[in-house]
Amino acid sequence: MSGFLLLAVLAVLVVAFLYSSVGHAGASGYIAVLTLLGYDVVVVRPTALMLNVLVASIATWQFRRAGHFSWSLFWPFALLSVPMAFLGGYVRLSANFLAVLVGLVLLASAVRFAWRPAAVTSVRPVGLPVAWIVGGGIGLLSGLTGTGGGILLTPILLLRHWAPVRRAAAVSAPFILVNSLAGLGGYLASGLDIPSVLLPLALAAMAGGTLGSYLGSRRIAPRALQALLAVVLVIAGTKLIFAR
Repeated sequence: MSGFLLLAVLAVLVVAFLYSSVGHAGASGYIAVLTLLGYDVVVVRPTALMLNVLVASIATWQFRRAGHFSWSLFWPFALLSVPMAFLGGYVRLSANFLAVLVGLVLLASAVRFAWRPAAVTSVRPVGLPVAWIVGGGIGLLSGLTGTGGGILLTPILLLRHWAPVRRAAAVSAPFILVNSLAGLGGYLASGLDIPSVLLPLALAAMAGGTLGSYLGSRRIAPRALQALLAVVLVIAGTKLIFAR
């Protein structure tokens, strides 16, 4: 394994650990580190989706086993997000537009990791039309950018007081999983292939995701490392938007 690929593997391992500790699969983090390492955004998009599927599967199982998952909260957001994520994965955007769009998602992700949400003491019910619209919009964006959408869903759940922290994480993990599968399906249906760099990165993502989701479903996530990750996301997002 070359030193360059080894660095990518280690970065993916750390990203998977940090993201899975809060119920996310890490797509925006994978996009950030692979972008900073010089991979083309067209290669990064399907790679991030595949890694997302692996880590989100593990995180879904861990948070469900810990008893935090809520089907009644999950399905209204997932109902329209899945077909919209497939549509987003199928669409082929120009490289420049895709880079800007992904860069903006990375900056939004940075805000999510720099933000420490207050405890949700009272939970409000979610109206079905609102959940369908929010889920559909996030699904489309996730398919277009190669992310799973959890980095957007979790803050909405917390800000609207629709779920406490660990339940939001437990719902976001399977939401990311179904969106990533749908987005990847749309990508493959458009006639494109999976990059060959995936295998070593997949092993690293699975290792980091297993440990991170186990600790995150039972303990407090490491705040200092998440703040550092926010800085990396800002740098990568800025690079994608302006360095073209």
